[in-house]
Amino acid sequence: MILDRFVCWRRYAALHAGFAAAFEALADPRTAQLPAGRHVIDGDRLYFVIGRDAGRGREGAKLESHRRYIDIQLTLAGPEEIGWLPLADCGASDEPFSPERDIAFYTARPETWLSLPPGTFAIFYPDDAHAPLAGQGPLHKAVAKVAVEWR
Repeated sequence: MILDRFVCWRRYAALHAGFAAAFEALADPRTAQLPAGRHVIDGDRLYFVIGRDAGRGREGAKLESHRRYIDIQLTLAGPEEIGWLPLADCGASDEPFSPERDIAFYTARPETWLSLPPGTFAIFYPDDAHAPLAGQGPLHKAVAKVAVEWR
């Protein structure tokens, strides 16, 4: 898991073959103006999801993990908070992994809570369980989905 201000994104671009393109798409000022939903950048290898949701609070946020994608979650506006727990500490998933949706959910609770004010991003790898939308109030965010297997 990585947490930083978005102005520092260039220092992370070399960590994965798809990160530079993901960060460049997120940095485009037009991205924040896009409607909610999925926006494809490079087929199934790289896309992002624009969300305009209400925070669920810590009690309503549920740990999740992905196998095929790395998340780069960027807060555009609103009070985002995300819980974190190493996947190895989550135990069995309470909903079976869905290959179609690339997601599993857990009843375990986060040990760490990250504050992501606007202009802050977090990177979650497949071994990072994370509980997004734990803030309170309206939230506008972009989540880049970068394929782990970059071919």
